[in-house]
Amino acid sequence: MNQYLYLILNLGSLSIPLLYSVFEKKFHFIQYFRASVLSIVLIAIPFLIWDAFFTNMGVWYFNSKYHLPLKILQMPIEEWLFFFCIPYACLFTYEVLKYYLPSFKVSKSITKLISFSLLLLAGILLLLNFGKWYTTINFLLFLVVLAYGVKEHLTVLQTYFPGFLIILIPFFIVNGVLTGSFIEEPVVLYDNSENLGVRMFTIPLEDAFYLFNMLFPVQLLFNILKKKYYEK
Repeated sequence: MNQYLYLILNLGSLSIPLLYSVFEKKFHFIQYFRASVLSIVLIAIPFLIWDAFFTNMGVWYFNSKYHLPLKILQMPIEEWLFFFCIPYACLFTYEVLKYYLPSFKVSKSITKLISFSLLLLAGILLLLNFGKWYTTINFLLFLVVLAYGVKEHLTVLQTYFPGFLIILIPFFIVNGVLTGSFIEEPVVLYDNSENLGVRMFTIPLEDAFYLFNMLFPVQLLFNILKKKYYEK
């Protein structure tokens, strides 16, 4: 059973959003399947390259006790699935929140305050820890992604920040298991010399920024494709 844990986490994260997408008739998220899959795939490509690079460097690695033997570029097949299952679940969650709670957003001034505070924090942590691979690449990308968001997509950030806080709840559960919460050993192990060494429970602090780096571009691309394909 242990060997299927990572696979179960992936499929479990995907199953409820996917089933709801198909059978819920009011919102019916499955109508946007083309846009959602394309946006996820396009963003997954650079993240899989990054993942393979870090895996081969030993910045992180995987506990064979919790995944199937099949590997591609030294990464278990479950790690590949992660970049499709988790973004779909998170994209679905945000779109559902936006559909049913259209007023669930913060003001532009608060959005700017949150953004500039996060940019300042990321910048300081980057300067103090430059050269640590996970910290350096992660925060450099975060600075670019969030700065672009503030400049070009501030109205999206107004709803995305509170939505992201909701997304962080299942993230802490799933990523908590992957990093060793509730189980004997972690599924994903990190070389702590390449990160801050600061953990939220068992989760490296960088992982929350990594999640934003992955999900926000998916959301922006989905918004573009949704408008292109469905709002003519």
